[in-house]
Amino acid sequence: MVNLKKKENITIIIQARLNSSRLNEKVLKKINNKTVVEIIYDKLKNLKEIDKIIFAIPQDNANKKLKNYLKKKKIPFYLGSNSDVLARFYNCAYKNDSKIIIRLTADCPLVDPKLLRKFLHEFKISNVDYLSNTIFPTYPDGFDIEIFNFKSLAKAHKLGKSLEDREHVTPFIKNNPNIFKLKNITSIKNLSKIRLTLDTNNDFVFISKLFKKFKKFDVSIKDIIDLIKKDPKYFDNKEIRNFGGNKSKNKNHILKATKYIPNGNMFYSKSRKFFSESVWPTYFSKTKNIYVWDLDGKKYLDFCHMGVGTNILGYSNTYIDNKVKSVVSNGNMSSLNCSEEVDLCEKLVNMHKWSGQAKLARTGGEANSIAIRIARCNTERKKVAVCGYHGWHDWYLSANLANKNNLNNHLAKKLNTFGIPKQLKNTVYTFDYNDLSGLKKLLNNNPEIGIIKMEVQRDIKPKKNFLKEIKKICIKKKIILIFDECTSGFRETYGGLHLKYNINPDIAIFGKALGNGYAITAILGTKKIMEKSENSFVSSTFWSERIGPAAAVATLEKMKQEKSWIKITNFGKKIKKSIYFLAKKNKLKIKFTGLDSLIRFDFLSNNSEYYCRFITEEMLRSRILARNLIYVSTRHNNKNLKKYLKCLKIVFEKISSMEKQKLKLY
Repeated sequence: MVNLKKKENITIIIQARLNSSRLNEKVLKKINNKTVVEIIYDKLKNLKEIDKIIFAIPQDNANKKLKNYLKKKKIPFYLGSNSDVLARFYNCAYKNDSKIIIRLTADCPLVDPKLLRKFLHEFKISNVDYLSNTIFPTYPDGFDIEIFNFKSLAKAHKLGKSLEDREHVTPFIKNNPNIFKLKNITSIKNLSKIRLTLDTNNDFVFISKLFKKFKKFDVSIKDIIDLIKKDPKYFDNKEIRNFGGNKSKNKNHILKATKYIPNGNMFYSKSRKFFSESVWPTYFSKTKNIYVWDLDGKKYLDFCHMGVGTNILGYSNTYIDNKVKSVVSNGNMSSLNCSEEVDLCEKLVNMHKWSGQAKLARTGGEANSIAIRIARCNTERKKVAVCGYHGWHDWYLSANLANKNNLNNHLAKKLNTFGIPKQLKNTVYTFDYNDLSGLKKLLNNNPEIGIIKMEVQRDIKPKKNFLKEIKKICIKKKIILIFDECTSGFRETYGGLHLKYNINPDIAIFGKALGNGYAITAILGTKKIMEKSENSFVSSTFWSERIGPAAAVATLEKMKQEKSWIKITNFGKKIKKSIYFLAKKNKLKIKFTGLDSLIRFDFLSNNSEYYCRFITEEMLRSRILARNLIYVSTRHNNKNLKKYLKCLKIVFEKISSMEKQKLKLY
């Protein structure tokens, strides 16, 4: 544990004033016979880690009443500039020889001392210049905390020239991650929509009501979360928060997203919770090769997702884009069918000699559902055994109806099943990869299973004869075998990974890399199986558009020309070797999983999850998008690998230092 004892010149500076346009003299308003400033001071004064608590107020006649009140209550205060709040904070800190400053505002009477203490601890162990929960807010508005060192405050005071910088104290620090080391703290659940700050009379009424409900002033963040769970509608009347002086297009888009999009995000794998919410750009304006530009025009090197694995040939591939532009110029949709869909199906079937026919869709989830529908058309036994991730549709997530832990090793921990019909319970079962005995037991106990759906390879390679034995079981029990190759297809082979192991399924599914960023998926099967799909209704308006098929045909041509699967596999091996060398040099134990061209590494440490997030945060300072996951593309080369490794070396050294200190970070 980091020593948090006194004598470190830690000062809480609380920004306060009386002349608010929307709620005049708000900080002197009384709640249960106690003023707001008194509530805040009394909550914080017993924190042993803090040396001083000072209210920084304007030196003008409008705030004379506040000055006299603080003086009467023997609450420390500092008088400074009215408009230049940055100067007020700097001079206050300088005069009091403050080394670490905690910035609060007097319109947040719900500030949580326990949360503050936790953040202070995080600030110290992280070795950053600035830490807060406000760069990207996930805590309720009113639980805002900012912590920074005096050197950073002095630099901001010297260099910050704009009205925004001077009025809001910290924008210069937050907007310059190239100068300052930043860290954002996020809550487990995004609660940023909840407004508990004091700015209007409605706010005052609501906060007073809240204190009365809890019958205490020391309402904690835990109390708020517990109340949300108990009564989710309690905070429905509250406005969403204000970002203050932040003019970032990216952050303003995030703000809008939280208002207009459920959970502020469309796609699970791009959810901000998987990345660093403090500086993760979130939205892009353009892409090229392995580079991404955010809405503010900042350029990033992508050593991460590459479009969640879709862009094997790099972003905005000129050859593919030109093919798409040519078909778009002649019209994308018609009452007639596009010829490109026939060309694509022909290529895929000829690539997989065991197959006979193909159908096209646009997303992996769709393709998986179509494959299940087709399989069920071919067997009286409708139940399914699955291994791996196969989309978001009801048929798949119903595996968790029987036990919410069933998909833990396949998709995510304890996925909720709200909205999925309970009638689907015990229609889908899970089995573990490489566990042949477990699969046999499952099939013996559930003879109604007529379909096995699995990824050819998950995080680890198949054991000797694992896939071969599954095929034998399927033949013997007349079970339809489906290989989901949405992720694995075209990464080690020109086509499905099953070609490498010489095991042919009854149905195979392809997506992601197939269109190099354009929406297209394919379902291949034997002619006998595919023809029976006509006995069911499988159809969608946009399956007949031509952009996806045209992009896929061009992608397959370019892959074949470049032998992309060989390139990305060989270069992936080089990346893995380099990362392993850095880890070993820093005495870090790591474990690799996944394909050579789809690399995942995890730290063999209790702090593994923290270190993965730390990598993202640190690499972003060098404008590199990074995680412990790398989708390799043909546009990754030695030059940009050298840059990636140079930055990763520094990150690993910091992680090594944390490991030596045996810090418990989670």
